[in-house]
Amino acid sequence: MTRRAVTDENVVAEAPPRAPSHSSYAPQRRTALVLTGTGTAGAYHAGVLHALHEAGVKIDLVAGRGIGVVGAAFAAIDGAEQLWDSNGLWRAASATRLYRWRPSLRASAWILGLTLTAVLLPLGAVLLASLAYPVAYLLQVGGIPGAGALTTGFGQVVELVFAPAALPTWLPRLVVMGLIVLLAVLGGTAGTDWFRARGHRRTRGALWWVLLGAPLDARAARGWFANGLWKLMRGAAPVTQPGPVEMGQRYTDLLIENLGQPGFRELLITAHDLDGRRDVSFALLADPYRRRFFQRRVGATDPNRGLEALDLAGDARSAAFGACAAALSLPVATEPWLLAFAPSSSWRGETHRVCDRPDALGRLLDEVARAGVQQVILVSALPGPAGPHTLGAGRRDGRGRIGESLVAMESAAVRDAVASRTNLFEELFEIRPRHNALGSFDFSGCYDERSDRHQTVGELVDRGYEDGHRQFVGPVIGASGEQIEPAAAPRAATRGRIPD
Repeated sequence: MTRRAVTDENVVAEAPPRAPSHSSYAPQRRTALVLTGTGTAGAYHAGVLHALHEAGVKIDLVAGRGIGVVGAAFAAIDGAEQLWDSNGLWRAASATRLYRWRPSLRASAWILGLTLTAVLLPLGAVLLASLAYPVAYLLQVGGIPGAGALTTGFGQVVELVFAPAALPTWLPRLVVMGLIVLLAVLGGTAGTDWFRARGHRRTRGALWWVLLGAPLDARAARGWFANGLWKLMRGAAPVTQPGPVEMGQRYTDLLIENLGQPGFRELLITAHDLDGRRDVSFALLADPYRRRFFQRRVGATDPNRGLEALDLAGDARSAAFGACAAALSLPVATEPWLLAFAPSSSWRGETHRVCDRPDALGRLLDEVARAGVQQVILVSALPGPAGPHTLGAGRRDGRGRIGESLVAMESAAVRDAVASRTNLFEELFEIRPRHNALGSFDFSGCYDERSDRHQTVGELVDRGYEDGHRQFVGPVIGASGEQIEPAAAPRAATRGRIPD
């Protein structure tokens, strides 16, 4: 296979990229769009999807890992426009509230801050009073009236704060009340989470460890994705949003019913099973690729294919939303998603903890190749490896430091996965930005040192659109000489229909 490096030039290029040739791209080949990344990378995916949709690029299969499952799920049912539109998911204000600190941690920080302020209030009064006397002296020297009133007023404040009837009374009460509220918030949250998980999975260890939990909250990301997906599926029908299992069932039915129609594509999602200690692939494929994908190969080293490949058109029909929710759950940083397998599956109805694996791109490409794909369009929001004289200041904030670790891990995984799997496909095209200042959790934007300004998620959507045209549509599609029809408008009848 020939790998086409169609990204912008990096500071230190690993190999001189060649210009795409006339034979590098062929629409008749089975083509997959692979979206990989975490957090804000989904905004870049949305921009690239916009460019490919606008150019009418033929895509047979969409595959996602991490936040890439959002773009894959929408693109599979002809709804990618809901991602980049002015009122779409990545332009909405709700996108700024993804992967925040857990509500209990935020509440605890506020309670501790207010309690500490109450403790420091007497010291603050003394400090202000000590500053008032020099100011009063300067006023008196300058002949400005009011110096005596200033010193007298601050003296009265100090006497009031340190009065025997005040300081020994209100300060201990405020501290004790703050600690009680803090314990109530932590205990109530831990008890609620423990009670919810009790019906699905048993846990071991001291109960007070539940007070700590995972630092980040993935529920907002799952809800944001579910609301957008249901809005697309129901169309104009005033139907109440169902639960995760029923939504997954309806999504799968909608895709199966329309698979093969313009705008509808096969779907492949990967996540990591913490209890099974193996990656799990959820796929909805058309025949004959479906049969070859799920069957056990003769002489295969691992005969347990049924434990790692789940058919969304079969036993895992209702697990479509659960697969996406699991991919949106970060390892360690968030709580994993509890996924209940079907009783008729190889897991015999067990409930497992499932989450994303940031370096699982290699496994995703393996599964894409097994699905019969001949050429791949790989989209990642991570720039190429950095070279000398490109150091920037490290992040001090907690979410920023977690994001830096994820970015470094994913960047190495993308490089290794592409380099070690060049022989699986006839062509592999990469679309990646030359520079991306946003970290994985900078949903409200961040300061960019290189441009000395604040950059937003909306700009990342626009950058993905520009890179999609500059790195793929222009040099690859244009150089191939193929005539591609413009993308058809979404079918309102299909878009608004909800399968029974």
